[in-house]
Amino acid sequence: MKTEDSFLQKTLIATGTVLLAVLLLLLLYYTFDVLLLVFAAALLAIFIRGIAELLKNYIKISDGWLVLIVTVFLLAIVGGAIALLAPSVAEQVRHLRDELPISAQKAANYISQFGWGQALIAQLPNVEMVKQNINASTLLTGVGGFFSSTMGAVGNIFVVALLAVYFASEPMFYSGGLTRLFPIAKRARVAEILNSVYETLRWWLIGKVGSMIFIGVLTWIGLSIIGVPLALTLGLIAGLLSFIPNFGPIISALPALLLAFIDSPVTAVYVLGLYVGVQLVESNVVTPIIERETVELAPALTIVFQLGLGALVGGLGLVLATPLLAVVVVLVQMIYIQDILGDRSEEGELPGEPEAATP
Repeated sequence: MKTEDSFLQKTLIATGTVLLAVLLLLLLYYTFDVLLLVFAAALLAIFIRGIAELLKNYIKISDGWLVLIVTVFLLAIVGGAIALLAPSVAEQVRHLRDELPISAQKAANYISQFGWGQALIAQLPNVEMVKQNINASTLLTGVGGFFSSTMGAVGNIFVVALLAVYFASEPMFYSGGLTRLFPIAKRARVAEILNSVYETLRWWLIGKVGSMIFIGVLTWIGLSIIGVPLALTLGLIAGLLSFIPNFGPIISALPALLLAFIDSPVTAVYVLGLYVGVQLVESNVVTPIIERETVELAPALTIVFQLGLGALVGGLGLVLATPLLAVVVVLVQMIYIQDILGDRSEEGELPGEPEAATP
């Protein structure tokens, strides 16, 4: 009888464990977008907190007021940039919208001279087919979807900004609450891991912001020298999209190449050389500085992670894939390699960790 009761108890425990795991996986699946927004807020909070910590050396006020000052300062910079650049950029965007079809047609005429170009063009839908597939109902549906997605994006940005201010104002409150979820004996190690994650993301953001400014300014100057129209807008696009490694530079180069075809194919080659050159300089100067203070991410692993998150949640996953992968690498190295496997070699040290003592 006792054996049967013991077997029944083990069966119920195993069944309950499996059901709990399935429920947790379903919860993670359906709330993954929310978790990514929280992660985006944490990234922004780290950026705001980093600036506040620099100001703390010169302004002796509470952390909450410092975060508020930094937030207002960043909003003023963004608002001022929009006020100064919006008219010029808006005019250039309208010009870009008018010129891209012309340049695309010119590029198609040029590549149609080659056999591979003719085969590629033959696979593309023609204009008449596209027009036949567009009707009033699909147009109205698209307009409604545009406005709903736009309002959703604005709402998400507001939520991320609000959470970032809260996180940056009282980081110890939230990190301490997370630490208390673990056994007392493990809390010191959990705090150490959280500190390493913070330092990794902080240095990654510092390097990424510098990289974005570098790429944007250098692209703008280079396109202006070559004589490509809309150099300012294309430079802004290149700088912003450089936040997305691997895919961002490719996407930002497409409109510049199409506009260069308006002048000549030779100009397009110059533009291609400019974008490749800028990326080579960035990869060999800025990226090594970032990896010196953070963790080295294997390019193939980064691309696979980007593709996976992009397919799972769309553009937001593609944007946040790299910093999220950096966090995963830190957790794997500290929890699995160092704690579980016991490998605490000097090569496995991470930002924020004390250096290994030398005998």
